[in-house]
Amino acid sequence: MQETRRAVLDALASGPVSGPEMAADLDISRTAVWKHVEALREAGFDIESREAGYALASSPEFGGLAVEYGLEAPYEIEFHESIPSTNARARERAEAGDRDVVVLADEQTGGRGRLDRAWASPSGGIWCSLLGSPDLPPAHAPIATLAAAVAVVEAVETVGVEAGIKWPNDVLVGEDERKLAGILTEMAGEHDRIDWLIVGIGLNANVDPEALPAGATSLRALVGDVDRRTLTQALLDGLDDRLGAPDSVLEAWTDHSLTLGRRVRVETQSETIVGEAVDVAFPGTLVIETGRGRRTVTAGDCEHLRPVDD
Repeated sequence: MQETRRAVLDALASGPVSGPEMAADLDISRTAVWKHVEALREAGFDIESREAGYALASSPEFGGLAVEYGLEAPYEIEFHESIPSTNARARERAEAGDRDVVVLADEQTGGRGRLDRAWASPSGGIWCSLLGSPDLPPAHAPIATLAAAVAVVEAVETVGVEAGIKWPNDVLVGEDERKLAGILTEMAGEHDRIDWLIVGIGLNANVDPEALPAGATSLRALVGDVDRRTLTQALLDGLDDRLGAPDSVLEAWTDHSLTLGRRVRVETQSETIVGEAVDVAFPGTLVIETGRGRRTVTAGDCEHLRPVDD
């Protein structure tokens, strides 16, 4: 958010404050104050004009400026009521040279998951893609997926939901392990540095479970509707913290893992590996004990198996 607009919002939140007062305090013209106030009103902020001046009555439930206001992480928020894909839009921004941008949407009409699978993204969810350029070599990019999963789990804890992580990118809840969120990470770079990295997160927030695929659930189904603005802020602030300290991610991921200690089947591009998931190594490699030795997997589809299931 533009610093002057943030300062105007801060003044309004502690108001009422007159236009001339704000103009003097912020060293801008009264016309500029009026333009900022009108822009905020158009963005959904309820700003009352009282005898003593302007005052912020309420903030919008969701939207770009609403999420930016109070966000500690240094991201620009580009908001869409509806968009085909936040990841696709983030790639456009990346190719234009932009960084530190979050593309956020109320609805996606063409959301995709891993292996280009369709991803249901109805209105009411939190569909976002963070575009950045972390100080990591490309080989370490998978840690961003694990960091995002941890950030989602820690964010939904703030609304009373206990979730866990299935390697590498699914956030699940309940004994029947219903899917609450997923992560899709993309990147471009050279051998020694990442040019850009996109972390796409789809979180089923205020969505009816009937609008989701079989095996999925939503926060609405678990705890009722949540404040998406504050939840998105918690998610983005948490992700920013984790990306800034990649060495902290594995311990947190392990604490929330549903995969370690489980019998799994992992489908890679070339083979199927069955065994017990015994460890995860930086930057996100799954270690599987097969009975014929340990195998390491950097990418693949993981299925949790019953103990006697091959």
